[in-house]
Amino acid sequence: MLFLLILGLGAIWVFSENARNVTQLDRWGKGQTIDAAFFLSSERATLAVASAIGICLYDITSTDEACFFSDTSMISADFSPDGRLLASGSSDGAVRLWDVQTVQPLRTLEGHTNWVRSVAFSPDGRLLASGSWGGTIRLWDVASGQLVRTLEGPTGWVHSVAFSPDGRLLAGSSDEIVRLWDAQTGALLRTLEGHTGPVESVAFSPDGRLLASASDDKTVRLWDVASGQLVRTLEGHTDWVQSVAFSPDGRLLASASDDKTVRLWDVASGQLVRTLEGHTDEVNIVAFAPDGRLLASGSDDNTVRLWDAQTGALLRTLEGHTD
Repeated sequence: MLFLLILGLGAIWVFSENARNVTQLDRWGKGQTIDAAFFLSSERATLAVASAIGICLYDITSTDEACFFSDTSMISADFSPDGRLLASGSSDGAVRLWDVQTVQPLRTLEGHTNWVRSVAFSPDGRLLASGSWGGTIRLWDVASGQLVRTLEGPTGWVHSVAFSPDGRLLAGSSDEIVRLWDAQTGALLRTLEGHTGPVESVAFSPDGRLLASASDDKTVRLWDVASGQLVRTLEGHTDWVQSVAFSPDGRLLASASDDKTVRLWDVASGQLVRTLEGHTDEVNIVAFAPDGRLLASGSDDNTVRLWDAQTGALLRTLEGHTD
């Protein structure tokens, strides 16, 4: 069975997905849900929900729940590749590492002075990157919890960090600039300039050759990772672009915007494939199902919409609570 998760409506919606048959399994989350992470293996499927009141872990097959409540908001989350650890970033500037089995904090990584808006494990699980609205990106040794280095370059809010699929590079967005660092040495390799508004989201293509960036300047840009050159600018959105996601095969790129639309782009040509319309408020996030056939979008209109990624047909509209 395949699972699809989408953040929206102040909670997490969980679906089973088999071809075109989509079944809602549950709606999870306590407090105002801010971020989520998903771990899937042959043995288990676990969802972590970061919210305004703490961290909750859910076993998707049994729906068992374990929570750790806190007086600080948890605003970002990511699982280690082996699923044993969970990292969270919080509004007090701390990064916490959690034992997934016990849902207890193992250690607190301190140094940021503002919200930690993004956390990401390296593919080998040895490093953890954290990006803060204080204008810093820090790399931590997961085994010891020690700070490895603070990456130089960012001067404004860091909205998004992402490791390349091979773990050699780290991308981070700060204000209008995307930077690429050597993840092992911390050396700044490239500065990708061209956006004229803050960059909200970055994502590597599955083969690691391209990097997509979404910006408040209403554009999505595709960059060649090896050279740092701009491949093309995808124009068409009429408001801020909040999220980008590559399809699992790397052929399509989805973008979500405050203009209330989701757009699907052909990665090879840069051509707009289709515009998905129906949301009545800002669209904050897009996510592909693991097989690439289903696309989900979450919006401030209090709905999650499920689309056929190949045809653009709306399969289902899920309405949630309004407060």
